[in-house]
Amino acid sequence: MGIMRLLVCLILLAVAAPAQHMNEKDSPCANVAVTVDLSECLAKAHAAADARLNDTYRNVRERLEPTDLRLLVAAQRLWLQYRDANCVAERELYGAGTGSHPAYLACMEAMTRARTRELAITYTVKLK
Repeated sequence: MGIMRLLVCLILLAVAAPAQHMNEKDSPCANVAVTVDLSECLAKAHAAADARLNDTYRNVRERLEPTDLRLLVAAQRLWLQYRDANCVAERELYGAGTGSHPAYLACMEAMTRARTRELAITYTVKLK
């Protein structure tokens, strides 16, 4: 009986443990509990965040001088590599568990949203 309780507790913890980025107060899917629904919500949220990032990035690019543009493009390429590696690392914390895919999507969405804010703040002087 003790082993059965332990297994049930471990399963509940694995299912209930949200991705670290899901703990953020501004996460768009923080109140979604079912894994399938969570994955769908996060996929949509990431797509929306990615579209906003692309719009902001394009807007900034259009306003930069060639030297600043080269620096932005180089920084963005490095950021994409970092984001992807960071989110894979977070996903792997969940192993083969059901939380791995939502963890990855939550990370991608949160980092993409943060990068959009970062670009808007950094390039405010060019966006006016």
